[in-house]
Amino acid sequence: MATNSEFTALLAALEKAHPVIRANGLEAEEKSRVPEQNLRLLEEAGVFRMAVPARFGGLDLGIADQGAVISEIARACPSTGWAMTVWLTGARMAAFYPDKAQEEVFARGSVRVSIGFAPTGTLVPTEGGYLLNGRWNYNTGCHGADWDGLAAMLEHPDGTTEEFLALVPMSELSITDDWDVTSGSGTGSATTTAKDVFVPAHRVASYGEIMSTGVPGRWNSTAKGREYGVVPFIMSAYALMAVGVARGAYGLFLDRLPGRGITYTSWTDQKQHPLTQIQVATAANKIDAAEALSSKWLDLLQRRTDAGEDPTLEERAIVRGRTAFAGQLAKEAVELLHSASGASVIKRDVPFQRFHRDILGFTLHALAQVNVNMEVQGRVLLGLDPGTDIL
Repeated sequence: MATNSEFTALLAALEKAHPVIRANGLEAEEKSRVPEQNLRLLEEAGVFRMAVPARFGGLDLGIADQGAVISEIARACPSTGWAMTVWLTGARMAAFYPDKAQEEVFARGSVRVSIGFAPTGTLVPTEGGYLLNGRWNYNTGCHGADWDGLAAMLEHPDGTTEEFLALVPMSELSITDDWDVTSGSGTGSATTTAKDVFVPAHRVASYGEIMSTGVPGRWNSTAKGREYGVVPFIMSAYALMAVGVARGAYGLFLDRLPGRGITYTSWTDQKQHPLTQIQVATAANKIDAAEALSSKWLDLLQRRTDAGEDPTLEERAIVRGRTAFAGQLAKEAVELLHSASGASVIKRDVPFQRFHRDILGFTLHALAQVNVNMEVQGRVLLGLDPGTDIL
């Protein structure tokens, strides 16, 4: 596991890279993917080693430290921060596969693993493994990924079907550049296609195994300290990414204030206006509240895994609610500051507008929608079942 000095050095490298990553925001949007320079800077900082087990030369950071890094990246570029949530979740998923698969995926000690969660592919048994065919839309970060975790259906001899997740090198897949959106353009969530791709058996695992306790018999099947579960991990990463976006937007708002008046009024200094003061304070408190709430679910998840225990279904449901609520607070903070930014904020060379559009898009994701997650949490608080298996 990483030492405090290694983690501190990683954060220092990110701070140094921050201005470049921020400046590359427009390039990310125009090219519809995370820029190569961003990838290089993050690689040099050690970001892609965070979720790799120490056994393979990774930093093996805990969930709170990974969340802090994701937040810092999103503070510079929301789309790069979003892609990080996927790549790190994919790496955590890879650690649930058999040892041989882990050895392949983690061979360099640093890795980016994209995910296609929708089961829009098929697996057909063949000697030594399976043939994979299919198309996966919204495959975030696929251009910059080393591997892809792709959901596909397998038909058993009795006619029943079962969902599996196959780990495939990106070099064996094709990418269609069809990511043309108004929010999160830089995430590069394009479509990937597999055509008769051979996947060895050790790189195919059932959806149920990967989303719960992993494949039995792997070297880390009884390990403690890092077994968070896929959904709690990605929801935590999402929420802290959103907090980072809000912090970035907050900083950008303050940067634009000096010298700004309020057009068609006698106010020559916007920061002297009481409404602006209230808006800034409200936004700051929403961001701080979201970050403070994160400590509750992060402590819960770390405490459980340190004890070698899985969170209960009720606890997982509460994590879903709290993470989505934190994301909502972050979004509200950005919206509030956007409303106080004046018409010039819509210019494409003003970074704030991209932060605003990106967080609006991110909070529309099926897993992020606040009302859905509040319902899941509310059900368990009222003594009912969560109403979903996606926990």
